[in-house]
Amino acid sequence: MLTTENIWIEYHQKLSSFIKGRISGDMADDLLQDVFLKIHSQLDSLEANTKIESWLYQITRNTVIDYYRSNKRQEELPKWIEQPDLDESTTIRQELSSCLEPMISQLPDKYREAIQLSEIEGKTQKEVSVKENISLSGAKSRVQRGRSLLKSMLNDCCQIETNKKNQLVSYDSKNQDSDCC
Repeated sequence: MLTTENIWIEYHQKLSSFIKGRISGDMADDLLQDVFLKIHSQLDSLEANTKIESWLYQITRNTVIDYYRSNKRQEELPKWIEQPDLDESTTIRQELSSCLEPMISQLPDKYREAIQLSEIEGKTQKEVSVKENISLSGAKSRVQRGRSLLKSMLNDCCQIETNKKNQLVSYDSKNQDSDCC
C-alpha cells in the first residue's frame, strides 16, 4: 500500500535536493512541506500504474514554479523551468521509442520503408529516393506522410505533454489494455 509516509521515507531526501538546487535559502524546506501536503491530498487520485517518481517530480517542479510566479521580485524564471530534467527526458524518449517499433511495422509498406530508411537508418531523403527509385519530392512526401501517420498512432495511444520548445515532458497511456505502449 502506497502511503505518504512510505513516499516520505523513500523520496524526501531526493525531492529536498531537487528543490535546494533551484531555490536558495530557507524556503526549500517550506516548499518541501508544501510538496508533501500536495502529495498527501492527491494520493487518492494516483492511478495504480502511474510512474510514482515522475508524478512526484512533476508536483515538486510545479510547486517550485508556483513559488517563482508568486515571488514578483524575480522578473525572469530560471531556464531549467522550461526544460525537463535531462535524465527524465531521456527516459521518456526511450520508453516512447519502444512504442514506435510496433507502430512502424503497422505502416503501409511504402511509408514503413521510407521511415525505416530515413529515421532509423539515418539516410537522407535523397538516398531514400534513389533506394526506392522515386523522385526526391516523392521521397519527401513519403517520409512526411509516414511521420504524420506515426504521430497520429502515437496520439491515439498516449497523451503526450510537451513544453514550449516542443520537448517531451511526460506521457500517459490512454488505453491501459493497449499493447502498443
